[in-house]
Amino acid sequence: MTVIEVVQGDITRQDTDAIVNAANESLRGGGGVDGAIHWAAGPRLAEAGAAIAPCARGDAKATPGFDLPPPIRHVIHTVGPTWKGGTHDEPAVLASCYRRCLEVADELGARSVAFPAISTGIFGFPAQRAARIAVDTLRSTRTDVELIRLMAFDKESHHVLTTALTTG
Repeated sequence: MTVIEVVQGDITRQDTDAIVNAANESLRGGGGVDGAIHWAAGPRLAEAGAAIAPCARGDAKATPGFDLPPPIRHVIHTVGPTWKGGTHDEPAVLASCYRRCLEVADELGARSVAFPAISTGIFGFPAQRAARIAVDTLRSTRTDVELIRLMAFDKESHHVLTTALTTG
């Protein structure tokens, strides 16, 4: 059975086999969590991302973790939807991100994965709605991953994710 937990902290410092990067289609790095992961993993991450790019919205692709601290061995890159009011299939694309990340984690043999709040930063997806989609999708997707860690950057996002996890 998969355990899902909410943790406030730095995704690049997690005791997990893989971390998920809320990336852009180029997989070369950007702002927010994407920039933080690229900074921590070193320049080879951008090179590896460029070699497998582009990554479509709702899909996921993996690279090595490079300079990330062990036990992180993999970065699973996913491109979430940009919020356009909810009328452009954004919820389905976001759910696909979480499903595809678990599929890729299974292919890699990862037993623990840390996820950021995909699309809630610069992509503008409403945090409460995104948290509900994340929890529902992760709970309903068959996987061999034993531990899923939902990462919160601050107290507010921790509260939003915890509420979604405990009220569903």
